[in-house]
Amino acid sequence: MKSPTDRIAPRLLAFSLAAALALGTASLCAANDPTAFHVEEATIADIQAAILAKKLTATQLVKLYLARIKAYNGQAVEYSDGLLGPITPVAHAKGVNALITLNLRPATRKALGFDDRKARSMTDPVDDDPNMPDALEVAARLDAEFAKTGKLVGPLHGVVMAIKDQYDTFDMRTTSGADAFYANDRPPHDATFAVRLRAAGAIILAKANMGEYAGGYRSSFGGVEVNPYDTERTPGGSSGGSGMSVATNMVTCAIAEETGPSIRAPAQYNNDVGISPTQELVSRHGMINIGLNTRVGPIARTVEDAARILSVIAGYDPQDEMTSFAAGRTPAQPYESFTHETSLKGMRIGVAREYLDKSVYGQAELQNIELVDQAIEDLKALGATIVEPGPEGLFTPYIRRYNPMLSNSSWTKLAPDMFPVDADGKPTTDQIATLVDLRFDPAKVPGKVTIRDFGTAQAVGEGKYGYDIYLRERGDANIKTLTDLYTKANFFSSPGFPTKKTSLENADKAMALDTAVRLQRRFAIQQIVLQCMAELKLDAIVEPTGLSPARKLLGPGESGPGYGNYGMITFIGAQGFPAITVPAGFTTQVYDRIPDPAAPPRAEGARGGRGGRPGGEGESEGGRGGVATILTGPFPAKLPVGIDFIGRPFSEPTLLKAAAAYEKATHHRMQPPDFGPLTDDRVAAR
Repeated sequence: MKSPTDRIAPRLLAFSLAAALALGTASLCAANDPTAFHVEEATIADIQAAILAKKLTATQLVKLYLARIKAYNGQAVEYSDGLLGPITPVAHAKGVNALITLNLRPATRKALGFDDRKARSMTDPVDDDPNMPDALEVAARLDAEFAKTGKLVGPLHGVVMAIKDQYDTFDMRTTSGADAFYANDRPPHDATFAVRLRAAGAIILAKANMGEYAGGYRSSFGGVEVNPYDTERTPGGSSGGSGMSVATNMVTCAIAEETGPSIRAPAQYNNDVGISPTQELVSRHGMINIGLNTRVGPIARTVEDAARILSVIAGYDPQDEMTSFAAGRTPAQPYESFTHETSLKGMRIGVAREYLDKSVYGQAELQNIELVDQAIEDLKALGATIVEPGPEGLFTPYIRRYNPMLSNSSWTKLAPDMFPVDADGKPTTDQIATLVDLRFDPAKVPGKVTIRDFGTAQAVGEGKYGYDIYLRERGDANIKTLTDLYTKANFFSSPGFPTKKTSLENADKAMALDTAVRLQRRFAIQQIVLQCMAELKLDAIVEPTGLSPARKLLGPGESGPGYGNYGMITFIGAQGFPAITVPAGFTTQVYDRIPDPAAPPRAEGARGGRGGRPGGEGESEGGRGGVATILTGPFPAKLPVGIDFIGRPFSEPTLLKAAAAYEKATHHRMQPPDFGPLTDDRVAAR
């Protein structure tokens, strides 16, 4: 098997194992040297400038990140009965448990003090295939090529990446966070975007920990992740490891996955930038359990860095038919070229006031709303024309006007008084005539009609189909079907973390695939949002990334008008629209929810994934699941809050302009105080 990294260098160069075994950064450091390269908060431009100036090598950079991984990637909670049992949160924990697997040869990994659980493979303990170079070997190849040519090998030369364990990497185990008994825990090929990253010069250093099977913030193989700004709180799921590894400067950038909030939730909770691109822009090929709403996107510490990653991974891939929509729709210039704006004069930005209505939301959401309101004022100061909606909200007039026709039979079933049917479900009146009347008098549309009031559209059988398609393509000798996934694996089970086995078993019961309602909902909302933007001449829309700060690890999940798991606003993005979240500030206090002690206990296993996607982002460990909760607080807490920029499909250049200008004007990114500099976080100039 030929490694994708062979595109970078023409031959395997001699590599000194002795140099790889010792981090050796202390001897390279000069604490008082103002010209030294600092790895903390280093951007892609910083890294490449240092390499071009010969102040840094890719090998040195990898070692600097490994030093931070060694210091900060340790166990984040206490386990009372092993990795699969109950947990106790730890205040100011020493580690965040962001990275599940390290791309290091066995001898190198052991010499650097990383345990066997971080091995590239559990099924290949020897791991000596020369066509499968580890991160230090890839870095050495990059250094050799640069020494020979004086040029960077590609736009991501030296960029050190973590990739969510949901995505295939041919050199590292891929199990979607599960402790599943694959015959070969390495898939045979890279995901498409991973091939593109490597060809551009990126170094894939690690697989990021994740909520197992894309749900929550706990993995049977990797354990529990925590928030680096408060280690007793959640990091956002299910791509928590991606967000945490970037926030704590263990890597330059990371790749995450989003079905509902799982690029933007960990980006917000970890004070990062996250891009959930247009649904069809980035190939999902090589991902465990592709669904109709799944998206691949970068998490970084700056808008420009996230855009640089997007430039490499975006575009048509024949192995993902959805990307056919992207053919001819990517910009002629790289995405990062749109991140240098400092003025938003001439840009019209609509406000989704439905998610900022203080008459609808309460104390728990108030500070997030106020911070986003301040962000809107900042955008106005940058020259943007802010388009405020009427009292009904930004989208309600268009929902009234178009949704009855667009959703038709799916919608009429929700209004039986206006659209009566007989015992067999057949209409007893002329429903078409009624729909025509509503088109000419939208005020008569019954029921709740804000964007907040749309529920999840189910896709029957989607989970089973997605898993079985992936597993057949992977071709493992032991795990071939969804049934194998839950019969040949270990699962965690403890209070607050119901076993993932149940959701997999439930998904496996499906006998038919029916995505019609989901696709109809997607088309209807796209039409409504696009009509709103066209009529109001909007370039972008802003809304809160989420309305609730990070909750306690074992606390009830957040839900309220228009938001669900993790308190995130997800509905518009989940219909395929691009969204970029940017840090918007920090809370000073929070309110926490606890189960109402007067409420009856919830029945064991009484929960399930959203949208027919088992283990999906709709599931939340500690979620309310219908159990009553009460609000406590306020408590002092400095936790990150984000703002979303949403646009038309394939309008990423416009969104990047707005997001970058806002970022430059406000500077809300701040690294987590408990995970700051090491004594060897710099390399001295030569």
